[in-house]
Amino acid sequence: MGTINDLLNIEKKIKELKIKRNALILAHNYQLPEVQDIADFHGDSLELSRKAAKTDADIIVFCGVYFMAETASIISPDKKIIMPDINAGCPMANMIKASDVRKLKVKHPGAVAVGYVNTPAEVKAELDVCCTSTNAVAVVNALSEAKEIIFVPDKYLADYVSRKTGRKLISWNGFCPTHVKILPEDIKREKKFHPEAKVIAHPECLRSVLDLSDEVLSTSRMCKFAKETNAKEVIVATEVGMIYRLKKDNPTKEFYPASEAAVCPNMKRTTQEKILWALEEEKEEVRVSDEIRIRAKRAIDKMLEIL
Repeated sequence: MGTINDLLNIEKKIKELKIKRNALILAHNYQLPEVQDIADFHGDSLELSRKAAKTDADIIVFCGVYFMAETASIISPDKKIIMPDINAGCPMANMIKASDVRKLKVKHPGAVAVGYVNTPAEVKAELDVCCTSTNAVAVVNALSEAKEIIFVPDKYLADYVSRKTGRKLISWNGFCPTHVKILPEDIKREKKFHPEAKVIAHPECLRSVLDLSDEVLSTSRMCKFAKETNAKEVIVATEVGMIYRLKKDNPTKEFYPASEAAVCPNMKRTTQEKILWALEEEKEEVRVSDEIRIRAKRAIDKMLEIL
């Protein structure tokens, strides 16, 4: 019982400090259940940054990975953005640097540079427009006048967008190490166990996995699909943390991870204890410099204009 009491005590302290600090806790859909449970809002990275912008909270506790907290800082420079674990990074985001984008632009003069939000702030500052997994197809479709389109950093999302839009994209050799662990054999195995189940997959997955899926969806759209589908069973090809959110929101339906190996270690770094420490000490703060922020915000604003 001591462990349960400790957890309840931590939750109580977090709730008290939230009020005292005028703080809001945001958690990505891949976070640990204990983190999702204590959060005020959960969602995908852009959903959370938008929540941060709309709130009158002074402090945003961002439970996710570093580029997400940076995006919140870009959108809400007047707020203090803190991360419970500053070392929670994104390997895909770290696969590209601002200098890489500049080189691509020199190599392809006149090309429109599109970048996934899963990039560092300094990379966003070099882009013409950002996109998310939800709206990447719509963003590329809106660039009908562009002769060439650079798309960074995820080659699998680029491949998916290229197939959906019919546009040849200049892609980067980046990828999500967690999503590429999900293999077509995993989908086939789960379908044997659950033949009536619908298969939903994140576009960061391999093409061979997407080809076996009924729907290709971002995490926010997975939540929407789960509520609206008539299917009683769903196989979910994304990071395993998503299962908790889906089951919690849809208790009458069953959700199965396509692969138990699809665990993002960075997303699991945040705990309730770390959230408590972050609120007590108001750190670690993530702040993007004005020089980078203003340029990066242009690419985000351009995306929002398109949509």
